[in-house]
Amino acid sequence: MKILFVNACPRPQSRSRKVAEHFVSLLDGEVTYLDLPSEGLQTLTYDRLCTRDEALKNEDWDHPILKYSRQFAEADRIVIAASYWDLSFPAILKIYVEAINCVGVSFAYDQNDQAYGLCKAKDLIYITTAGGDMSKVDLGYGYIKTLCDEFYGIKETYCIKGERLDLVGEDPDRIVAEMMKDAEALAAKLK
Repeated sequence: MKILFVNACPRPQSRSRKVAEHFVSLLDGEVTYLDLPSEGLQTLTYDRLCTRDEALKNEDWDHPILKYSRQFAEADRIVIAASYWDLSFPAILKIYVEAINCVGVSFAYDQNDQAYGLCKAKDLIYITTAGGDMSKVDLGYGYIKTLCDEFYGIKETYCIKGERLDLVGEDPDRIVAEMMKDAEALAAKLK
């Protein structure tokens, strides 16, 4: 099994990253670790968009601009670690999403202009932590889940989350320990 572990946590001591690393260590398969903060990802400027469109038009699947999309589409399981920032996730994950959203690689359209997925992954696991309360608005996991459901063809998505870690009176060690148990239970379920 090819596992793609996408780390979108800028802080080396990130609790999301810590839980995700533990979760991935429990899985069987070949793991590709993608550390987004150190990848040097670039947004889709007009020039880069033209380059990508040209590569897709020419079906130049080995073009470097399609690297992340191909890697994502070819993974059997995807794990994303993303801290909860500003009601969603760090901007580097959005830049990554721009890089993987390629018609003809990660998804396509049928004759009725309905999107369908081209990704092999049977599931995607999203792991996140928040210093505050996520109960009212969480545009992070919901966004990724919608892409999986509506575009990528990834049928199963799971979210392991911990919140309120930085609020006075909360016990962040207890919350992270509970997340670790959730990660262990999910890893056992997915075997």
